[in-house]
Amino acid sequence: MSNSLFVALQRLFGDEPESPRAAGGEEPRAERRRERPVPLQATSTIFLVLRRLRLPLIALILIYAIAVLGLTLVPGVDDQGRPWKMSFFHAFYFMTYTATSIGFGEVPYPFSNAQRMWVTLSIYLAVIGWAYTIATVLWMLRDRSFRHAIAVRRFAARVRSLREPFVLVAGCGRAGRRLARSLDALDWRVVAIDVVQERIDELALESFRADVAALAIDARNPENLLLAGVDSPWCRTLVALTSNDDANLAMVMTVALQYPGLSVIARANSPLAAERMRAFGDPVVINPFDLHGNYLRVALSSPSAMQLIEWLTADPLAARPPLRTPPRGRWIVCGYGGFGSEVAADLRTEGLAVTVIDAAESTADDPAIITGSATVAAVLESAQPLDAVALVAATDDDTTNLSMIATARRLNPLLYIVARQNQPANAPLFRAIGVDFPMIPAHILLHEVLPRIVAPLLARFTAAVPTLGETWAAALLARLEKHCGDMVPARWRVRLDDADAPALARWFATGRHLVLGDLLHVRGDGGVELAAVPLLLIRDTQATLTPADDFVLAAGDEILFVGTAAGRRALARLCESDEARDWALSGRSVPSGWIWRRLARTGR
Repeated sequence: MSNSLFVALQRLFGDEPESPRAAGGEEPRAERRRERPVPLQATSTIFLVLRRLRLPLIALILIYAIAVLGLTLVPGVDDQGRPWKMSFFHAFYFMTYTATSIGFGEVPYPFSNAQRMWVTLSIYLAVIGWAYTIATVLWMLRDRSFRHAIAVRRFAARVRSLREPFVLVAGCGRAGRRLARSLDALDWRVVAIDVVQERIDELALESFRADVAALAIDARNPENLLLAGVDSPWCRTLVALTSNDDANLAMVMTVALQYPGLSVIARANSPLAAERMRAFGDPVVINPFDLHGNYLRVALSSPSAMQLIEWLTADPLAARPPLRTPPRGRWIVCGYGGFGSEVAADLRTEGLAVTVIDAAESTADDPAIITGSATVAAVLESAQPLDAVALVAATDDDTTNLSMIATARRLNPLLYIVARQNQPANAPLFRAIGVDFPMIPAHILLHEVLPRIVAPLLARFTAAVPTLGETWAAALLARLEKHCGDMVPARWRVRLDDADAPALARWFATGRHLVLGDLLHVRGDGGVELAAVPLLLIRDTQATLTPADDFVLAAGDEILFVGTAAGRRALARLCESDEARDWALSGRSVPSGWIWRRLARTGR
């Protein structure tokens, strides 16, 4: 097969990479700048096509060869009536247009009866050959394995063409889709894989700003991760969000052993799975069940701190979360599985009495564990709900949880309700029944994963929030509400150096003094405050939470800000432009052009 035909087939079946977009964002990781090998399954599409079409192509070649050979052997006559035989060139030319379009005349001379008989036979043979070939192509296009091979090839080409930072999301369930939407809203590129084709199809129906490369493959296979770009210098993070702990562990192991420079965030549904993952490298392991128990503890001690954490780590398209104030007293936990046991342990750590109701027989000799279904009023009454302050519906079935809540509300309408919601479609039912503190694993995972990708300093800040007290958290909430209202604040980092803030770096180079308050108040506009709140300042290895306005800044400081998009743009202009910097810090408008600077000096 000629090179031109091979290239044409490559383009037809997606083998040629798409035109790369203009490079932007951060530079690729230096330790992995190398020519990426193409996985074997991504290179087999052309050979699969040729193998499936082998017999039809052989049949067509034989038919044409026999027809051409026959035309050269069957005698004819020329325009002078002399015997004449067609050359191979004329025979090939005639069969080329006759076997495909059936008609263009007899060339170069009118045919004899013998030649016309042979052409008639050749036409029927060619029609049969083309019908066989077309039927084979149609059958091949309907074959699921072939369509998957085409999808794999196109997916690999799209991933290889990426020339900007992207996040590889493995697991496109509820959490994966929400994460992809949030990253897209923040202008991050996303590559998504999942073993279930229906989830990939649902992702394709989402309205993203940029195209999301997605494919249904098993992420446990290291070769599939290679196909998805895990070794690309533009891949920033692998997020393993499948509900299968073994699959997430396999991804953690693959990255730790083959691509140790890549950061990994993995979901774990049990303490044992989390422990096994942490044995490989230094992945960020998130257990949504354990986290919800921790959130309950934070809300019990400082409701404002809990609201602050939820607000800062929320989906960019969400609204301000409500203030949650769970009561102290005896709690009833219905369901003692992974979620229920974690919540019960955290409540007991907080010093609260806990009564557990579970349908399975308990092996522990604990009088606080009641065997039975909490959907039965008699079983729930044995837990004395009138003397309890709260109930946790912790099973993995939404219908059971809703039934427990309805039964408990009949016995004690004042119970504070914490409920695990498993299916997004049931959200209206949980809202209608009046759940005070819903536990939605997809939301919890998003609250933990998103900040670690787009604002790593935010995770460091939120970890310290519960230790700072209710008064401090309430004051910071009021400050954020002043600037952002009920919208989720934008989050960004500024480093006071030549790359992030060249105008401020030049300011420091002259030996001039600068405090944080001067950076956030524009003197040229009458001291208008920028809609930006500093949460964390890093200098060398020392961290300062919510630095005050009189904090003296220095070159190299790294500051985490939250606020509005307008505040972010205004601060970026101040950091990048000498004119905007001088207008903000001194209230003077400095000429920017050479002519205006000369005129300004002349006018003095």
